[in-house]
Amino acid sequence: MKIYLDPGHGGSDSGATGNGLAEKNVTLAIALKINDILLTEYRNAETRLSRTTDKTVTLQERTDDANSWGADLFVSIHTNAFDGTAYGYEDYIYSGLSDESVTALYQRIIHEEVIKLNGLRDRGMKKANFHVLRETVMHAILTENGFIDHPDDSAKMKSAAWIEQTARGHVNGIAKCLGLAKSGTSSYQLTVDGGQIGTYQEKADALQLISSHWGAFQTAMIEKR
Repeated sequence: MKIYLDPGHGGSDSGATGNGLAEKNVTLAIALKINDILLTEYRNAETRLSRTTDKTVTLQERTDDANSWGADLFVSIHTNAFDGTAYGYEDYIYSGLSDESVTALYQRIIHEEVIKLNGLRDRGMKKANFHVLRETVMHAILTENGFIDHPDDSAKMKSAAWIEQTARGHVNGIAKCLGLAKSGTSSYQLTVDGGQIGTYQEKADALQLISSHWGAFQTAMIEKR
């Protein structure tokens, strides 16, 4: 399964700033850790990043690259800012998608897994007309990992342990969405309405996904691989 990781901003575009931090650096740290965990711990994960260093990449370049590569999932990683009073985690999918779409299902799964580990206030699941959500041809989600101008959220961002926990929350969600299999294990492929959702290490995990979202599709098939 191909996962495209998009650390927001970079280079001449610092993104949001606050409390001695720049968004472009926090997002890159999270993305690199997600990439490391995926490649180290899962045998059927292939990754690509819009940037691996502090360089400028346009929004069009990001989506063009992901589309031409043929990604299965696009994850854009950001931090938020407002006026120093707002705080917490939220994520977005494209505003043109229904709540019954597979992308919305992926959002619910990733949101739940990230919130379990990041220690941030839950600001909910949202939709927006962001370029990276609109112009990607695969399932796409954008995560806003705290408010960089809030003292409590930014203090967490300065912690390597928080970066790792936030990354692992993303990975846990991605793995559930795509059914990534741990290295050295057998797996079960899940197909919903004729399209492959992912490959799961445990059959019970595939069954749980089916039962939890029974109304979102018509047919489901599990095949041992």
